Parts: sequence; structure tokens; C-alpha cells
Amino acid sequence: MPSIEPARHDLVLAGGGLANGLIAWRLRETRPQLRVLVLESGPSLGGNHTWSFHDGDLDADQRVWMQPFVVHHWPHHAVMFKTRSRRLHGGYNSITSQRFHAVLMARLGDAVRLGTALDEVAPTHVRTGAGERIDAAAVIDGRGFRPSPHLQLRHQKFVGLEVRLAAPHGLAGPTIMDARVPQFDGYRFVYVLPLAADRLLIEDTYYADTAALDAAALRERALGYAEAQGWRVAETLREEHGVLPIAIDGDIDAFWRATNGQPCSGLRAGLFHPTTGYSLPQAIRFADFIARQSALDAASLAQAIERHARATWRSQAFFRMLNRLLFLAGQADTRHQVLAHFYRLPERLVGRFYSERLSIADKLRIVTGRPPVPVSAALKVMLPPRLLERMT
Repeated sequence: MPSIEPARHDLVLAGGGLANGLIAWRLRETRPQLRVLVLESGPSLGGNHTWSFHDGDLDADQRVWMQPFVVHHWPHHAVMFKTRSRRLHGGYNSITSQRFHAVLMARLGDAVRLGTALDEVAPTHVRTGAGERIDAAAVIDGRGFRPSPHLQLRHQKFVGLEVRLAAPHGLAGPTIMDARVPQFDGYRFVYVLPLAADRLLIEDTYYADTAALDAAALRERALGYAEAQGWRVAETLREEHGVLPIAIDGDIDAFWRATNGQPCSGLRAGLFHPTTGYSLPQAIRFADFIARQSALDAASLAQAIERHARATWRSQAFFRMLNRLLFLAGQADTRHQVLAHFYRLPERLVGRFYSERLSIADKLRIVTGRPPVPVSAALKVMLPPRLLERMT
């Protein structure tokens, strides 16, 4: 019998974004004997992003192993609406892509290849733009969101400006929603992180029906917001933008059939908070999940990841129903009323909402009382559209 050479790598991570970067980190920490290779097409890991999370989104062990990535921590954050403003006292944290890149490169070293475009990604090999074939026991595709006809989505989109001010801003903590601004393109709010005494990240943000992003308009509105607060911008240091998926319904079986056995991670695996679109807490849990797998061959990984993602999707059904109330049950320019209504709830319940750990009692509390949308419209959208189509 001819001898079979072992795979060159135990695991190749296609894409060096958030999910794959955390998988690489967690495997290096817990299973350093594995031969892991990260391939990233860009010049750095993590792209150009700021990721944030609440203390309650993670368990105690996860907060410990994520600590090297955290650049900013605040003990509280605020939300502001025309009818209600509130300070919430749960801890809030932010990670920059610059820190993400620096921490990973220091730990992973030559297990990372930057500037490596991929022409082909398959379960057990990749082919680079230069024609090189790299084999592995398994390849995890983490190259960002994969548009799918099997998911019904709306979008959270934003342009963020990191600015240096001519004078201190005076903010003690983040404002994660300031919805007192004029409403455009659905539900608009401004998100503000105080990065230093004279430095802010200001994101002009929308819960919108379409993914179209007018960067120039949002940039102008972000600067206009700063001016309205009395902050004079001395310099724009950096700009970031994003369009995040918000799920209202989907055929999860068809979604996974379309992967053809390819192990995926992060947004590409449909792992994100269904209402905010944020992917960091899910990426952290997923990195722990991968590190616990005893079998890291492609077939075993694909099956395990699919089971994990399907279970996550099923657990998010209530959130998708809330998203339908937000996007389908009322007028676009009144969506801010839905969020203002939500923030009347107890602070601990709000925290469990963000961490996707709602109890049955929490869910009942959220939907009881007079809804901020017409009752008849709310009843029409509470069931998934695909189920309604079968009933008619």
C-alpha cells in the first residue's frame, strides 16, 4: 500500500476576521500542539472595526481570556430617547481592530499569513491567488457574511468617525443609543464611545430595510451631531463603516444545505445577535466551542458546527419575532418608539436580552402591556412569514 503523507496543517482558517482570529487564539491557548494557519487577504487581522460587548454577555472564564483584547472598559452606559433617557450600570467594553491584530500577531507569529488572497476554499484545502494549494485536515471559512436567499434580513448600518476634539467632551461613559436625532431611513440613532478626554468614536446608525449605505451623508450627519453637542472636531483620525444583518425569518435547513459540507464561522455561519447584528459574543462562544471539539477533521467539524448553528438559530426565534414587530408592524419613522418602549424594562432583563439569555418570564414581560405598534399589525407579523404562507 502506498504511504499517505499527513496533512500539512491540522486546521486552516480562511479569513483573519473576528471569528477566525478568536478561534486561533483559543486553540493556541488550549491546544498549542495543533498546526493552525490563518490566511488573511488584507494587510492586518480584524480589518478596520470596533467591537463592543456588555460584561454580562460573557461568562467569568470568557472575560478572563478576552481581557488582553479589551482596550476600553466603562462601568455604565446610557440610552436617550425623546420620551426617556436612562443610565444603565452594567459594564461595557470595547475592542479595536488595532489591538486585535497586535495581540494575535504577538501570540501566533508565523501561523498567520497576511496579504494572501484565496481563489478557492474547500473543506480540506485552499488555493491562493498565487496558485498555491494548502492542504489541511479541515478548513474553516470565516470570510464574512455570505448573502443567502434562504435568510430574510433587514440591516443595521453605520458610519463611524474617530475624532479628536479641540476641547474635552465631558462624557463619563458611552451613549449606545441617542435617538433624539431626526429620523431617516428607518430607526436612526447615534452611538458614542469616549476613547479619551478629547477623543470620541461617533457612529451614525440606522435600523433600515435596505443595505444601501450613503457614506457621505452619514459622515456629514455624524459631524453635525458633534457640532450640535458643542464639540468642535479638530481632526478626524479614522473612519469605519458596516452593514450588519438583522434576521426576521429564514429557512435554516436550506441555508445549511447550501454550504455543501464546508465548515464555517462567524457571520458566514449565521452566528450573530439577531436584533443587534453584533457578532463578538457569539464569536467568543464559538471559539470555546471549537476548542472543545475532539475531532477536527472536516466532516466532523462541519457536522458539529451545523448542529451548533442550528441550535443557536432555534434559540433566537423570539428575537426574530421582535425584529418583525420592529420592521414590519409599524411605519419606518416610528421605529424609535419600539426601542424606547423596550428600555422601560428592568435593567437586568435588558442585560439578559443582549446576552441572549431570556427566560420565559422575561419574554412574557417584554410582550405584555400596550404595544408601541398597532395591535392588528403586531398580530399579523408575530408568526414567521414562511409559516403564514403555508397557512394561506
